[in-house]
Amino acid sequence: MADSSKTEKATPKKREDERKKGNIFQSSDVISALSILSLFMVLKTVLPFMYHYLSNYLSKYIAYTKTVPVLSSEFAMDVAKDTMIALFLLAGPIMLTSIAVGVIATGAQTRFKVSKENLKMKFSRLSPLRGIKRMFSIRSITELVKAMLKISIVFYILYASFMKIAKYFTQLMYEDIFSAVLFILNSIMDIVIQLSIAFIFIAALDYLYQWWEYERNIKMSKQEIKEEYKQMEGDPQIKGQIKERQRKMSMQRMMQQVPTADVIVRNPTHFAVALKYDIEKNSAPIVVAKGQDYVALKIIEIAEQNHIPMTENVQLARALYKAVDVNREIPEEYYVILAEIMAWVYSMKKEIR
Repeated sequence: MADSSKTEKATPKKREDERKKGNIFQSSDVISALSILSLFMVLKTVLPFMYHYLSNYLSKYIAYTKTVPVLSSEFAMDVAKDTMIALFLLAGPIMLTSIAVGVIATGAQTRFKVSKENLKMKFSRLSPLRGIKRMFSIRSITELVKAMLKISIVFYILYASFMKIAKYFTQLMYEDIFSAVLFILNSIMDIVIQLSIAFIFIAALDYLYQWWEYERNIKMSKQEIKEEYKQMEGDPQIKGQIKERQRKMSMQRMMQQVPTADVIVRNPTHFAVALKYDIEKNSAPIVVAKGQDYVALKIIEIAEQNHIPMTENVQLARALYKAVDVNREIPEEYYVILAEIMAWVYSMKKEIR
């Protein structure tokens, strides 16, 4: 039974850990149903070829009983060679189809994840107590219901099909052997296809049940989620990813502030500092954005798009970039030179007006 305290959906990390352990939900009924249907569809397709090839093969070697008086080593080698080719041509399509369907159906459910955990020897699997618990678990009851449903469907389809073709049995007595065999084979194929379709329906229900049970079993408690989060916070790789994401978000916010600047101090492309001064709110100009090299060029580009005045001052641009953080007021030692720059900016704005 699932722990009642585990009420939260599994986190991506929990799911990945379960996959590494080999705990991946899949339905064996899906594989079985698809395998049966594929095998008999292939068999129905290649059956005429198999019939003719086998007939020619048997006719050939039955005829040799009259024409070959003595068995030589060369003749034995030819027989072995032809037999191997016959086995490959007759059984090959069925074997390859079975392998391909099994691999594809399993891989589609497990995403082709391979785990070594399931190959390890675990003595807990040999525990009689665990075996008894499995016998009386919900899964066991579900498997029993599925087995009974499958048996009921098989008996119903066989009975219905037999009653349908029984009326043709008397007519087969007047048909040649080939036609009778062909009729029986076609009837068998029809029964198999009906069974396969019914089993695919059961497999779909089983798949949904396996998914529901898997999700229920990997649920987490709120405490487990907190512990997992603490572990992830201590992971240097996770920390690096978080810092990188924070840096990008900070950069984006800074670039959004460039259009609000009053002036850009540049050097001329290596450094750029965007300044804003609100007399009513601030006692000194504030650095709303700053950058070096590529970031500086980006600030200049945005400033040009928004028609923000720019001035080139190598020493001032370098000094402000190194000394002042974003969204901070400039130090007093830069008041004089910046006063001249701000006066120039205000005069430009008056001329434009």
